[in-house]
Order: sequence, then C-alpha cells, then structure tokens
Amino acid sequence: MDHRPQAWGRPRDDVYGAYDASHMQTNGPNQHSQSPIVTGTSVIAMKFKDGVVMAADNLASYGSLARFTDVKRIRTFADTSIVGFGGDVSDMQYLDRHLTELGIDEAYQGSAAHTLNARSLHKYLSKLLYSRRSKFDPLWNSLLVAGLDDDGKPFLAAADLLGTVFTSPSLATGFGSMLAQPIMRRHVPDEAAVAGIDREKAVAVVRECMKVLFYRDARSLDSYSLAVVTKDGIDLSESEKLENQSWAFADRIKGYGTQTV
Repeated sequence: MDHRPQAWGRPRDDVYGAYDASHMQTNGPNQHSQSPIVTGTSVIAMKFKDGVVMAADNLASYGSLARFTDVKRIRTFADTSIVGFGGDVSDMQYLDRHLTELGIDEAYQGSAAHTLNARSLHKYLSKLLYSRRSKFDPLWNSLLVAGLDDDGKPFLAAADLLGTVFTSPSLATGFGSMLAQPIMRRHVPDEAAVAGIDREKAVAVVRECMKVLFYRDARSLDSYSLAVVTKDGIDLSESEKLENQSWAFADRIKGYGTQTV
C-alpha cells in the first residue's frame, strides 16, 4: 500500500494503473473563484433607539441544495460590534479567521489603547474588500456591520465584494434587500424615526422579516441567529426558530405547476 500523503485518496497503482500527473499542472496561470458554490442568503439589520438588531438564517446552500443547516453567519467582534455575512461561505470563514486575529491584536493592546468600534471596523473591512477586488481576487461576500460609533449612537453599514459602502437605518443583503427592506422601511424610513423604535419593536419587526424570507426565499431556513448590540453589550442567540408559521396563503397562488384555475 502506498502511504505517501500525496497518494491518499487515489486508486491503487497496482490495480488501476499509474496516476496521470498531467492533470495536476502547476505551471499554469493562477485561477480565482468566479462562481461561489456554497453560499448563505440574506442578512438583515435594523436600528432602534439604543442599538441595532441583526438576523441571518443558519443555512449554507450547495448550489440549490440545502446542504448545511447549522452555519452561523453572525459573529461578534471585541464585544462591541457584530458582523453579518452573506455570500460565499469559504470567504466568510477566511474573514472570520482574519477578524479573530485582529481581535487578538486589539485585546493585547490593552484598555489604554484605541480599540476598533463598529464604524472603524466597517471602514477596515471595506478597505480589505476593495483591496482584494483590486487584485482581481474578490471576497464574494456582502457584509453588514453593526454596533455603536464614537458618540455611542447606533451604527449600521454595509460593504460588498467591490468595496462599495453605504449606511441606512435598515439594511439587508441578498433577497432581503427586496423582501425585507420594504417591511423595515415602513418602521424606520429615516434616521429621525429610529428614536421612536424600542428594542422589543425592532426585534419583532426583524422576526417578521425572517418569516417572510422563509416563505419566499428558496435558499432560506426556519432556524436563524439573532443578535442585539447596545451599550450594555451583545446578546447573540444562534438557535432561534420561526414561530406561528402558516402556509394558508399557498392555495391562493395561481399560475404555475398543475394548477388550471
């Protein structure tokens, strides 16, 4: 038996013949991912008067297959900020490791040194995304960053694989930008409306948006992560379930399949 590591997983030469090494060319051009395979769908977030609430389901789809049902796509940073990841899961894992290293560096600096708040973290990640895009090797993700800014006010901003950034009282990635945003904008159409929304109301709106996404987005799941960041810290629950589901509207959908009426 061939125990060399480079031979693991290959058919035995004495049974199937020698392996054709020409399939493993090492002198060709570098190739980067152009079409992510394992992906996560929407991340949604909404400001309220004391902070920000964010949610993302726990599904990672292998193409159109709901393959991985326990992938957490919201992570905390330095107990002051939260980051939600949409898009390619492998690039999300790269960014997660990168943020872990960055968080260790921040922790070793001590309390006397300046630490990254949500606004600074968002700027850092946007520069990282733009740098990778400029190298024609983008990170295939859409990010939401939430927390508090230098003045202790709620902060919420987005960044995509091109390094494009923007901020709003409510944000969403993927299908959420079309299905969840209208619901959230009904409650927080502008920054002035944020002062009238408390934590309970914001969480209820986000839960309703997650239910709509589960009904309408084929790449979503009924289990999700929910995070709330305020000046008191971060509350992160990674095992939320949709409640009071009802598919009664399904029999009123006409015009496809075997329906004739």
